[in-house]
Amino acid sequence: MRIATNTTSFSVWTSYTKNLGNLQSSMSKLSTGTISNTDDPAGVGIADRMQAQIDSTSQAYSNSENAVSLLQTADSWLAQVNENLSRMKQLSVEANGISAEDDIKNLQTEYSSLQEEITRITSRYTAAAKFNGLYLFRGGDGVAVVTGDSVDTNNKLSVQIGADINQTLDLDLSDLQITNTEVIGTVHTYSYTDDVDDRAADYLVGSTHTSVTWSSIIDTNLMSVSSTNAVGSLDQAINFIATARASMGAQQSRLEKTSSALLTYQDNLESAKSKISDIDMASETTKYSTYNVLTQSANAMLAQANQLPSSLVLSLIQG
Repeated sequence: MRIATNTTSFSVWTSYTKNLGNLQSSMSKLSTGTISNTDDPAGVGIADRMQAQIDSTSQAYSNSENAVSLLQTADSWLAQVNENLSRMKQLSVEANGISAEDDIKNLQTEYSSLQEEITRITSRYTAAAKFNGLYLFRGGDGVAVVTGDSVDTNNKLSVQIGADINQTLDLDLSDLQITNTEVIGTVHTYSYTDDVDDRAADYLVGSTHTSVTWSSIIDTNLMSVSSTNAVGSLDQAINFIATARASMGAQQSRLEKTSSALLTYQDNLESAKSKISDIDMASETTKYSTYNVLTQSANAMLAQANQLPSSLVLSLIQG
């Protein structure tokens, strides 16, 4: 019998320490729902990289949704521009009807106000069509240049729509400023002979093909309600805006599909990460209960083991 070293107590204490460590580890897992870096170092590293990808994908989704909102805003303004152009064409048709001089003046008043309204929407630093500080119809990337009343036309508006490098999409913002001299179409007119004696003898003798610029449509100094070819020029302008709206719609449709794909991608990443880093709560709860009982049992046995040598020695002395 030895009393200097209680080997039984030490053995029980070893078991108690292991059980206590397992119990603490189980409690930590249950409180966080995830494994620790000591449980699976490689798995934690993989999960961390996945989490970074998940967070970036989430932001890319937000970027795509913001881009959709920008295009929706732009389209609503284009719809207003188209409505103004349609009314301008109606006024031009009316001015070329049976109208007195005073009537034409009244038509011109409304016609000019519609031109000025389109200019207010699209042009200068006071342009009404903006989204989050970006100009929608001044071309380029919509960012105002510090010096001068203009925007940066060297770049397009680029949107990061993916979690990795260069996963971007350029949005095409139309230039509808009053200063835009882009040719948007051509008005074709033809002339024929007019033989009053023989209609069958009429034949083509000439034609004109007049280029139409955007600025000529909305500049009050370049086009009036009764200008030559006003009706034909406005047809070209209406077609131009219709094409711009179609482009906006195509870009918006693409972004909506991109957003849907990003959500699916993020969901798959979340699922993969969960399999690596998340614990099985049911299994871990069972382990916790086991370690809890073993720890309490070991604690009780440790008390008994500490008393065992002294009890045997004293019984021997007393005997």
